[in-house]
Amino acid sequence: MTKQATMLHIKLISIICFLLLGVVGALDELVASDDGGQFVYSGFSGANLTLDGTATVTPGGLLELTNGTLQLKGHAFHPTPLRFGNGGAVVRSFSASFVFGILSAYPDMSAHGIVFLVSPGTNFSAALASQYLGLVNVRNNGDASNRIFAVELDTLQQEEFRDINDNHVGIDINGLVSLRSSNAGYYADGEGGGFRNLSLISHEAMQVWVDYDAGNTQINVTLAPLSVAKPVKPLISAVYNLSSVITDTAYVGFSSATGSFNSRHYVLGWSFAMNGPAPAIDIAKLPKLPHEGPKARSKVLEIVLPIASAAVVLAMGILVILLVRRQKRYTELREDWEVEFGPHRFPYKDLHHATQGFKNQCLLGVGGFGRVYKGVLPNSNVEVAIKRVSHDSSQGVKEFVAEVVSLGRLQHCNLVRLLGYCRRKGELMLVYDYMSNGSLDKYLHGQDNKPTLSWAQRFQIIRDIASSLLYLHEEWEKVVIHRDIKASNVLLDKEMNARLGDFGLARLYDHGDDPQSTHVVGTIGYLAPELGRTSKATPLTDVFAFGTFILEVTCGRRPIYHDSHGSQVMLVDWVLDHWHRQSLVDTVDMKLQDDFDVGEAILVLKLGLLCSHPFINSRPDMRQVMQYLKKEVHLPELMPTNMSFHMLALLQNDGFDSYVRSYPSSRGSISTTTSSLSRRG
Repeated sequence: MTKQATMLHIKLISIICFLLLGVVGALDELVASDDGGQFVYSGFSGANLTLDGTATVTPGGLLELTNGTLQLKGHAFHPTPLRFGNGGAVVRSFSASFVFGILSAYPDMSAHGIVFLVSPGTNFSAALASQYLGLVNVRNNGDASNRIFAVELDTLQQEEFRDINDNHVGIDINGLVSLRSSNAGYYADGEGGGFRNLSLISHEAMQVWVDYDAGNTQINVTLAPLSVAKPVKPLISAVYNLSSVITDTAYVGFSSATGSFNSRHYVLGWSFAMNGPAPAIDIAKLPKLPHEGPKARSKVLEIVLPIASAAVVLAMGILVILLVRRQKRYTELREDWEVEFGPHRFPYKDLHHATQGFKNQCLLGVGGFGRVYKGVLPNSNVEVAIKRVSHDSSQGVKEFVAEVVSLGRLQHCNLVRLLGYCRRKGELMLVYDYMSNGSLDKYLHGQDNKPTLSWAQRFQIIRDIASSLLYLHEEWEKVVIHRDIKASNVLLDKEMNARLGDFGLARLYDHGDDPQSTHVVGTIGYLAPELGRTSKATPLTDVFAFGTFILEVTCGRRPIYHDSHGSQVMLVDWVLDHWHRQSLVDTVDMKLQDDFDVGEAILVLKLGLLCSHPFINSRPDMRQVMQYLKKEVHLPELMPTNMSFHMLALLQNDGFDSYVRSYPSSRGSISTTTSSLSRRG
């Protein structure tokens, strides 16, 4: 062999070795082992995952479940199903670990979260985004046929799922009502340990471990910062036999969804193993989360800045002059609706000082379009509530204008009084009288350890809201349809008088005109069934919601609740069933301990059934309702032939759109944002 041929041979061998090393390195980076149900991803570059929705693998190797687009969902699964069964009826032990990060456009607000799940399939096309996290929908939430085991990392509190707060970890079986849940955090090892809080939206990567011991059917979930080794004590422990949940072969993966806030959800690394601990994720090889916040100043700028200081000062002076002129022009702008409105326009500086810079200590609650703060106006020392409309909501400006125009000229003792408003650089704020006793919802459903309302207080609250609706429907210069009557939109002043608020969904039209069809909006459980057919809100659709409200106040139960068997029940159906069995008085809130006026209770229960009648022509108007409540006119007898409906079945069979906007009270925590009305919301 010649010298030239020998050199060529050596070069070919070198190239082959280099390619083999590259392949081995890539495999080591991606999957350590996939034997016997074991795998590890230290980054996802080149990973063969099953993806849908907004889920994608970024060029940098991040598994991006959501990209910040509102009201969308994304899923990612290991491509092949794993065998969880051991040949019998028992699910094997397994362990999983993953590193995640949640980024939000706001420092202290996000929506919604990430779910790790074990599922019999990968098709979640029927699941909803927003608070349903892309996992279930309103019809199948909690259904045993789902066969889903999940661990949720949730950043918003949902009353319908009994969430403990807006920063929690939960163990879920077949739905989003957690078997066990805890505030996000971890138990530090060694001396000086104890529980340490973590914020899921801290923009920092964190690691989660999920372990199931088939021998004692124990589930452990552990959370820790990426820099901390797996704590000895888990965050959550629960005993539950997953053999009744997980199928013999199942997929493992992630689900995530966005709601009304710009949020992005990432997984950086992931490992899984059957009958043993999950393989260690190589932290050094994990991709980095996208940079958040301002970029670091360059070295060149640090050198040049002292030399060019005079030029910078001059430029800044010119910029300040331009900004002052622009601000002056902006503050003088008035749109037509503002001229018509009339109430005081507050300077932003006054509202900023009133809330100490909109600090969290002044936060009263989170609503469908933003946050509500308590403030004390400078000079006058008047207590106010300030609703700050979210910027990222496409409906925000529209609903703000609707509330300003409608509420600005309404004057009634049982309506929340709007004192004024503020607009600054796109920020939209409404200023109301402060209602010191907060939302009625918290008194009815035991939130914040509120005292039990007496029967006299409840009866007066019903009359107060009836009076406000009569004013809106018949006594003001226009017909006002509120479209979102519910307990969380009823506020209590210092004398416990009830006032109806949150007019963000209100519709106005002239007396004698026919209301036009529009999108179906409101809160599930309070929506009249004819809305699904006509999409037309009328005073009688408000009457329907008021009927449900009456039953909620009297019975102390939500419009849709779970019974002792976990089945969903509509309150109107439950009360109607007791009416058929002549045990109507048994539906009165047990917290009253029989201390109530039986005659008044039966009157309002029957009135609630009559107002929430599925047939629109069978409902009274609000003037008749006030006559019944004042006992000026006898309530007509309910006829069994006319009252044998089942509301849940009617809602399922009605023609509602797939998605119904539902905007909760601005004073309470966020509840429902988008719901499918095939069942409820």
